Amino acid sequence: MQSLKGKIAVVSGATRGAGRGIACMLGEAGATVYCTGRSVRGQPATDRRPETIEETAELVTIYGGKGIHAQVDHTDEVQVKRFFERVRGEYGRLDILVNDIWGGDAITEWGKPFWELDWQKGKLMQERAVHTHIITSRHGAPLMIEQNQGLIIEVTDGDDFRYRGNLFYDLAKISAIRLAQDMAKDLRETNITALALTPGFLRSEEMLDHFGVMEDNWRDGAQKDPHFIASETPFYIGRAVAALAADPNVRQKAGTAVATWHLAKEYGFKDMDGRQPDWGAYYKETVAI
Repeated sequence: MQSLKGKIAVVSGATRGAGRGIACMLGEAGATVYCTGRSVRGQPATDRRPETIEETAELVTIYGGKGIHAQVDHTDEVQVKRFFERVRGEYGRLDILVNDIWGGDAITEWGKPFWELDWQKGKLMQERAVHTHIITSRHGAPLMIEQNQGLIIEVTDGDDFRYRGNLFYDLAKISAIRLAQDMAKDLRETNITALALTPGFLRSEEMLDHFGVMEDNWRDGAQKDPHFIASETPFYIGRAVAALAADPNVRQKAGTAVATWHLAKEYGFKDMDGRQPDWGAYYKETVAI
């Protein structure tokens, strides 16, 4: 069922991971999806990662939508402004905006107290994972305001305010939730919804490589980390986004932080292998004891 046929979406940070999964599943639902990021064929922007936005756009089309790639550095406001001018010129509207830009994996220093963290790395993380979201929403939201309709999703890690183990990482992920809350307040007189969304233990391309497995034998990764058995593919959060975008009552979730495992039960979608991973329940029962 292509519930989003005719809808125009932008997924920023769609090169890999959750962004790619979200773009693909919006395509599965029939949407036209602009896939933005820095890595294009012949010009990788992330060390040791081969994925590109062209590949993501092609996958969107394979899944049933229309994928459009656009190389954008979202730290550069001029580029972001020009990109949304392009969207306006080509389609005249924007229905769905997903902020999934991250870029912090290589600069997160786990296991250190805040006074020992590298300030330059921490500052860069905020620029990549917070400032980019603000810039992108600043230029994307006006297209929605013109039509008085739309959905803005801030992708984060966790649906609460617990400490996430590193000051700068925690600040970035909490900021995404706060951005959704604040934007929802400013948009309260409109028909535009802003909310935050978290996956569980994401089985991204980088995680598969880290555990030395592929998607067809991913369970073997649990030999290195038993918690990996509760992981989910990036397509799971993608189906969560598609379900939210198709929900006529999504305004009820404005300003909230929601999770894939709760939405799967509410909307009835499943991961690609037919499972409904529940990282929230698993974490409470196994990790947080």
